[in-house]
Amino acid sequence: MSLPITAVTCLEDRAQVERSGTVRLAAGVVRLRVGPVTPLAVDRSLRAELSAPDGDRAGAVAHVVDARVVRAYTPAPPGEPAAGASQLSRDVEELERGVRDTRRQRQRVESRLAVIRQAKADLHRDIVQGAGAGDADPERWADRLDRVDEEAEPRVAELHRLGRRLKDLEEELDEARRALEATEGEPLRLTAYLELVVEAERAGEARLSVVHLVPCALWRPAYRATLAGDRGSVLVETDAFVWQDTGEDWHGVRLSLSTARPTLAASPPRLTEDVLTVRERSAEERRTVEVDLREEEIRTTGGPSPAGADDAVLPGLHDGGEVRVLTAPHPVDVASDRRPHRVRLSSFTAPCRTEDTCAPELSPLVVTTARFTNTAGHVLLAGPVDLLRGSGFTGRGRLEFAGAGAQVRLAFGSEDTFRVVRHVEESRDTAGLTGINQRTVITREVRLFVSRLDASDDTAEREVVVRERVPVSEVSAVEVRLRQDACRPAPDETDADGVVRYTLRLPPGARREITLVYDLTASGAVVGL
Repeated sequence: MSLPITAVTCLEDRAQVERSGTVRLAAGVVRLRVGPVTPLAVDRSLRAELSAPDGDRAGAVAHVVDARVVRAYTPAPPGEPAAGASQLSRDVEELERGVRDTRRQRQRVESRLAVIRQAKADLHRDIVQGAGAGDADPERWADRLDRVDEEAEPRVAELHRLGRRLKDLEEELDEARRALEATEGEPLRLTAYLELVVEAERAGEARLSVVHLVPCALWRPAYRATLAGDRGSVLVETDAFVWQDTGEDWHGVRLSLSTARPTLAASPPRLTEDVLTVRERSAEERRTVEVDLREEEIRTTGGPSPAGADDAVLPGLHDGGEVRVLTAPHPVDVASDRRPHRVRLSSFTAPCRTEDTCAPELSPLVVTTARFTNTAGHVLLAGPVDLLRGSGFTGRGRLEFAGAGAQVRLAFGSEDTFRVVRHVEESRDTAGLTGINQRTVITREVRLFVSRLDASDDTAEREVVVRERVPVSEVSAVEVRLRQDACRPAPDETDADGVVRYTLRLPPGARREITLVYDLTASGAVVGL
């Protein structure tokens, strides 16, 4: 019997396939043969059960005694292609035959030339021996050399012709094989069937369901975000890319997408000894405090991707530590062709707050960012997002993991009407008495020039948020102080992470200058700055 695939749960690197259908059973022990199925079915994952056609388990008429996967190897018959083979397959077979025939002809010609070369070598030896013995016959030798050359000349020409033909056939065969590999798969030589032993209490119909795992299938999330023309809302469409090469096409299946990892074994960590030792600090260690500067990324749920991250590559599944399951709203078709198939999962429109922001230390561009709440009703897994706005496609970004109801931030490309230039000056000085309260003072002055380049008649001002940062000290021996008297203008806000925010309102053609000054003071015992 044939049992179609009705539901598929695609995991991170494999899929769980469910086959179901109605079968008519006779009373007693019945053996069912289901297939053919993909030979990639995992034997230990096979599970089969029978139930009443109406779905009431109490009314089941039979139960499964045994279930197994039986495979058979059937090599392709030699000779001509099968009756249902495509024209491209027949062309490949014909070219392979032409290459074999040409190689045989070239081998025969090479054998004949070898015989002629041997005869010519014997003739040269005869000439040498005759001339040495004083028995010279130049006319006979010239006649024999002419006859040998006449025999060799057409063979050499034929050998060159066969070489050119063989090269052309091999190039054409390689091209045909590449085309065949790109368009068609090799016929299965390994076939598989599911053999079920069923014991029926009475004759009648029953619903058979068979579940098993198959490799060579995976999925990854992908998104499409569109910023409205009034910059007041964002449309987020959640999709999934599904690949599979299981050997069976999925037609009209109920598709579920899970982040579960069934092959990831959970085991407690190995306990090892952790030896702690105490020692006296040396005099040099007591006198000095060693510090250094490090970069630390500020991470928030739904924040942007790190600088330099490759947004074009589909990331691995990140589910926040809990298995998530997404379901396609409609039946889908996924062919076994190793190609990505895009499946629409959901979409939602959320109001957003937009701002034109710039971090001059990272980039001189002013970027439009939107902050909104995830109202999709499910988590947003990490994945690439195509960004669109009124001007069309603006690029591809990365959406980090965001739970239901969490805040999401997306950047929708740069604003070409703004330009930011950054200059940094640093000076170092020493204060206090040597050996008593000597301190090293490092003063940094950051100057920012923000320009609005458009000169339109519209006098409306546009708001730009500029963010700079100052170091944050974690030790009492180093102090960082923002010099409010030297900062022009004064910062609007400074958070605990050292990020300083300026909010500027620029009319067309305007230019603003920002000066940020801070001191980094270290005691005389500090080394490393």
